[in-house]
Amino acid sequence: MTPLTALWLPILVSAVIVFVASSIIHMFLPWHKGDYRKVPNEDKLMDALRPMAIPPGDYMVPRANSMEEMRSPEFKEKFKKGPVLMLTVLPGTMAMGKNMAQWFLYTVVVGIFSAYVASRALPPHPDYLEVFRFAGVAAFLTYAGALWQFSIWYRRAWSTTIKSTIDGLIYAGLTAGTFGWLWPR
Repeated sequence: MTPLTALWLPILVSAVIVFVASSIIHMFLPWHKGDYRKVPNEDKLMDALRPMAIPPGDYMVPRANSMEEMRSPEFKEKFKKGPVLMLTVLPGTMAMGKNMAQWFLYTVVVGIFSAYVASRALPPHPDYLEVFRFAGVAAFLTYAGALWQFSIWYRRAWSTTIKSTIDGLIYAGLTAGTFGWLWPR
């Protein structure tokens, strides 16, 4: 068993590599360009919503306050009449610094979990492929494991989920390769 403290280098280097790779995928490649479609009459919709001053957060429209209300004929009619929305309202700022910092911190956390799983599963002085396998599976489950529930429950486009899962596979491969390369021997 390798002490977790001996794996700080692969944890940090894999975080940097994944951060750079994800930046390239999202900023320079057209891979995710169509993930979100434009709403028809965007200006009209924004003008209609603006006076409501909806605070940032997640919303469902219509939303029942109880199961009893959800079963009522009035709610069923409202739902049927539509539109039915799941809406995330963001603050009106375009500052990406906080998001980028949180993403980098997340890549470090993925590295820590990958290191933990691999360090507990592997004997001393494992070969590259053994490290790659354990670190890669842990990283893949962390990057992509929870994506599918958004398509199942919230009707997120399956194409977006599949592309994000492929991103997770790329990030896991980079994490696994870094761990295999920098694992203490």
